[in-house]
Amino acid sequence: MKYKVLVFDIDGTLTNSKKEITPATKAAIERASRAGCTIAIASGRPYPGTIRYAAELNFADNDGYVLALNGGLIVRCRDEKVMNSELLSPEYYEEIIRIAAENNVNIMTYDGDVVVSETIDDRYIDLEMRINGIKGKKVDNLLEYLDYSVPKFIMTGDGDYLAEVEKRVKKQLGDRMDVYRSEAFFLEILPKGVDKATAIEKLLLILGCTREELICFGDGYNDMTMLEYAGMGVAMGNAKEEVKAVADYITSGNDEDGIVEVIDKFVLD
Repeated sequence: MKYKVLVFDIDGTLTNSKKEITPATKAAIERASRAGCTIAIASGRPYPGTIRYAAELNFADNDGYVLALNGGLIVRCRDEKVMNSELLSPEYYEEIIRIAAENNVNIMTYDGDVVVSETIDDRYIDLEMRINGIKGKKVDNLLEYLDYSVPKFIMTGDGDYLAEVEKRVKKQLGDRMDVYRSEAFFLEILPKGVDKATAIEKLLLILGCTREELICFGDGYNDMTMLEYAGMGVAMGNAKEEVKAVADYITSGNDEDGIVEVIDKFVLD
């Protein structure tokens, strides 16, 4: 087999618009797994938000991997062993929180499996909690509350406005941290060098595979690094135009089982 590792983004890629893995997509991935492929999920979601999908694809028995928090956490699912974890330095917390306030956007982070923010009744934070099946906690002073290390912060807001905020935040923090939008309404701040491609490179070292043996599937801005890195980068038909521009192949949309098309044509053919 030319391709031995398949890595999937979740939202808009592995799942359809109902946030479900279709039977056809699940069956195609299972066929690839039985043929010897290692299957992994790479998502901006926190680990609890990936568990449902890892279970559906039987990662525990099929030696699958989860790359959560945009690659900041790598978990081997058969024994839930953490293979790698990256955290933001606490020295940056005050500056990040201050910049969010200066730009009039809300900001959140995590405390284990819980979202924490000073303004928890935010429609975008509510979406984050519902998608990942996790709870939220309102705190009076986020900076004072954070006496532990966090994997990332997320600024939330209207997409058009957040696009302008992104430019300013990148100018202020981009030399020390990675700053980008995972969704139009989510602006993420992570440790420098943490992205899906970097995490996948570490995964390949664990597996003893090369990037030429790798196919990555994605649709969003935070998928671009892994699509460029992979031997074959696949953009879904519903992907952002900028994402399609860096892909090697554009498949059907996530509501048309675009993953099946690629597996049947390039992996199992």
